Formats: sequence, structure tokens, C-alpha cells
Amino acid sequence: MRQAEEIRYLLLAAQREGNRQLASQLGGIGLSPAQAEVLRILGDHEGLTLNGVGEMLVCDSGSNPSRLVERLVRAGLIERTADPADRRQVRLSLTPEGLEKEHETRLIEDALYDSIDAVPGVSDLAATLRKLVAGAPSGLALSRRIGD
Repeated sequence: MRQAEEIRYLLLAAQREGNRQLASQLGGIGLSPAQAEVLRILGDHEGLTLNGVGEMLVCDSGSNPSRLVERLVRAGLIERTADPADRRQVRLSLTPEGLEKEHETRLIEDALYDSIDAVPGVSDLAATLRKLVAGAPSGLALSRRIGD
């Protein structure tokens, strides 16, 4: 197996394992990883439009932002309000229950991130991965999200 092929499969395996661990923990609070990502985006960037949320999603490309948001609205975690400057635009914000779930999500993610941070060489890996995704749709979504 070529090194590049091994790296590709290692990345896929690491992503799946991390997502499995995250899904297991998030299931305890009634969220999927994709739903939790939407809550985190709105927690960090209050008042986005649906398009704004979609531009920052890094989760599985099969996830539809409008379906994710609709489920979270029905669950009482997100509310829609008309933009006072442009009534055609709808702004999304977390409800008090959504804020609590976002906080719980943050705690779950922090525990996962602590275990990743403890792996030797993780900083070098992060720099390499940034280069691999630079200019790709998911890389651009992440850049928008972290403000690069």
C-alpha cells in the first residue's frame, strides 16, 4: 500500500472513530453529531441565516442544513426570527433550551478534544491536514467557521 493511500484510510478511520465516540456521547443528550454542529455554529455565531449556517457546516456532506435546522426548530432548540433590516431574511438563534444543549455539546466535545490533544505530534498533524484541505469545500467551511 502506498503511503498516500494509507494516510487516506487512516484519516477516514480516525474520522469515523471520532464520530462514533462523539455520536455515542451526544446520543445521551438526544443529539446527532450534525445537529450538535449546528448548535455549536449558532453558539459561536448567533443570528446567522440558514445559508450562513450551511456555509460553516463541515459535517457529512449528506447533511441538509434546512432539514437539520427544521428538526432543531421542532425540538425547541432553535428559533427563527425575521431580520429587521430585510424581512425576506430569517435569522436563526438558540432558544434557552438550545443554549443548554449547546453547552452540554461543548462539554462533550471538550472531553474528546482533550484526548486528541494528548496524542504526541498532534500539532504537526493539524498543520499537515490544513494543507490537505486548503481550498476544498470542507476546508473553506472550516476557515469561515474559525475566522481564517
